[in-house]
Amino acid sequence: MSTTRTLLALAALAPAVFSAPLASRQAPSGVPAYVLTYAPIVYLDSSDPYFPSDIGAQLSHTQPEVNFATVSGAPNPLTLNNLNTLNNLGGTNVYLTSKDDISKNPSWLNGVKPDASGKTNGAVSCAIIVNDHGSGLVDAFYMYFYAFNYGGDYFSFIIGDHVGDWEHNMIRFQNGMPQAIWYSQHANGEAFTYATVQKSGVRPIVFSANGSHANYAITGTHDHTIPNVNLPEGPVEDHTDKGSMWDPTLSAYYYSYNAGSNTFAAYDSSTPVNWLYFNGHWGDQQYPNSDPRQTTIFGISGTQKYQGGPTGPEDKQLNRTNVCPDNGDTCIVRTILGP
Repeated sequence: MSTTRTLLALAALAPAVFSAPLASRQAPSGVPAYVLTYAPIVYLDSSDPYFPSDIGAQLSHTQPEVNFATVSGAPNPLTLNNLNTLNNLGGTNVYLTSKDDISKNPSWLNGVKPDASGKTNGAVSCAIIVNDHGSGLVDAFYMYFYAFNYGGDYFSFIIGDHVGDWEHNMIRFQNGMPQAIWYSQHANGEAFTYATVQKSGVRPIVFSANGSHANYAITGTHDHTIPNVNLPEGPVEDHTDKGSMWDPTLSAYYYSYNAGSNTFAAYDSSTPVNWLYFNGHWGDQQYPNSDPRQTTIFGISGTQKYQGGPTGPEDKQLNRTNVCPDNGDTCIVRTILGP
């Protein structure tokens, strides 16, 4: 069957429920065409002030620290081409720490609102990483970057704010056809068959939660009080709606990943690669309880307002066995939409 006939057949099986004014998209030579054809479209929550952000710009607003002390001997300026050198200067203990007082909400935390076509102009806010397992099995990771994560207001307490936020979708392909898609949410997420999720044309629809940027397959309220259980309401909620449309492919870096050697290669020679090997954190270290900016609920660990920044794409199980991360839980690939 021709590619055109295949796409039409898929569209007939899963009619588009959204239409988006998508711009013309191009990827560097060598990127499998289906990685672009079936790339997710993200709808940001209409109340969220924290838009996708430029990956490289995060380095100009932060400085590397270990235990709240500036790393001695770090490159200056720090760039996406030399970020990996921090692995020898503290490694996983390095935090890219804001030069500004985060409690004053500096403007760079707000990122870049996508334009009408869904592009974050002037901001490369996505990394697309392709892992070819062989025998026609390919995983494509769509890594989304935000400069700030707003944790949420729980019983008048704000919990879980942090600088830097990496979220992702992963689509599993077999012989160029999408089979299933993973939606990252906080420490885990949800998987669905490709046929199940809503689409614009043949592209899966993703709804990014207000502040936390957790990815969901439907709009509405999502309670995540209990890990791995999503309910329609509860004390710890995410909220999603059809706000600004973001097409991450329009401002992205493209890479292949070799699991055998644990190496990355850019599809375009002008694309920086070394930053992907950085195994530290993309935000501030969790502030101690003695910090006047910090709050906790009755001193309970895990209820801090400001928590530590996340690790990057290298730490997102790029060579997972199942569609879900290999974390010991059963991988449920859902065939119905719902909480």
